Amino acid sequence: MKISMYQASVPRLANVLENLSRILDKAQAHIDARKIDMAALMNARLALDMYPFFKQVQIACDKSRSVVARLAGMEVPWYPDDEKTLGELQQRIARSVEFIRSVPAEKIDGSEDREIVLPVSGKETRYSGIQMLLGHSLPNVYFHTTVAYSILRHNGVDVGKRDFLGNP
Repeated sequence: MKISMYQASVPRLANVLENLSRILDKAQAHIDARKIDMAALMNARLALDMYPFFKQVQIACDKSRSVVARLAGMEVPWYPDDEKTLGELQQRIARSVEFIRSVPAEKIDGSEDREIVLPVSGKETRYSGIQMLLGHSLPNVYFHTTVAYSILRHNGVDVGKRDFLGNP
């Protein structure tokens, strides 16, 4: 059985972001129940040299939109990085999922060998579509989602592996 580029990207990315959204629901309930300062949680980090929680969520969304748009040969939708609350991050996730799901399969399927040029750490990097999806973008989305999950878990939010995996 052959898997399509669409099936390897859109459903997986939407699922990861939707699971992250449900995790943020639990984080909001945690904040409300314990009267925790929203800003403190939004700015929490696992290590000083890592991005804070809010940035982890932003990057997971941005990478998801970027790979789908680039595989489809479309302009990448840009959103300002101005979220200050979990609710605002939820809106970013919802807009990202809406965009991802709006891209038709026929625009993505067949993009395995398409050359895609990305600025990576300030230099132009060339990928084939499949290399960018499987070797760059999916690992980045999972990394930033995992770090966001870990920050919440470290700060007492009652989440577990089932929350992260959701219903694949």
